[in-house]
Amino acid sequence: MPNLTPGDAQDLLAKFKAGWERRDPDALMELFADHAEFRADPFEGDLSGSNAIRAYWNGFAADSANTEFDAERTWAAGATVLASFHAAFTRRADGSRVRVRGFMTLELDDNKRVVRFRQWPLERVVGTDATYKVEV
Repeated sequence: MPNLTPGDAQDLLAKFKAGWERRDPDALMELFADHAEFRADPFEGDLSGSNAIRAYWNGFAADSANTEFDAERTWAAGATVLASFHAAFTRRADGSRVRVRGFMTLELDDNKRVVRFRQWPLERVVGTDATYKVEV
């Protein structure tokens, strides 16, 4: 297991931010090991393996627009990256603007790829995105 530095944590979250904001499933999947476990919400079950995780990111890319992500604080502890974050996105279906705050943990393997992802998000719809035109 790697002994991560704070720089390693920041690098990983910068790549996550780039993939998330571009809604790029390929870029996001490069962060995950093939056998990773993924839990986007504590009240949902785990997604296991690259096919299930890719389906999640494909859904996110298809269903959202105008995405933003920023890690507020990051920590590195052994092989784990911890981060508090805030994010926002527009739901394509109705143009609602969603703000998210939360905490995530990313456990890495020797190749510094995520093998276990856990997230505790709190989402709120804050209005309608006036810059987004809902397609009917």
